[in-house]
Amino acid sequence: QVQLVESGGGLVQPGGSLRLSCAASRITFSLYNMGWYRQAPGKQRELVAEVTSTGRTNYAASVKGRFTISRENGKKTVYLQMNSLKSEDTAVYYCNAGITGAANNFWGQGTQVTVSS
Repeated sequence: QVQLVESGGGLVQPGGSLRLSCAASRITFSLYNMGWYRQAPGKQRELVAEVTSTGRTNYAASVKGRFTISRENGKKTVYLQMNSLKSEDTAVYYCNAGITGAANNFWGQGTQVTVSS
């Protein structure tokens, strides 16, 4: 079955950096659009960043200029580099995979990011 496993979350001080990774298996990775979403307690899940199968990227306005999404198809891995972190970035971060025009979307289990002094 398809598997997405996130890693790299943790506790960081405001202004610090983290890099999240999402490793995929049982998937033809290069065909998928990949995205990072986050959900804070009591909030709806929101798109943070996405990178399409052709390499185009898009970011939420709240993270533009601070976060960078990238992918390595040979490693079946998508990354989220997070710099200049703020307390408002605290959330569980989820990896998503999907194909345009297909019904199925796949989700990882999530990784906790906490930004606090």
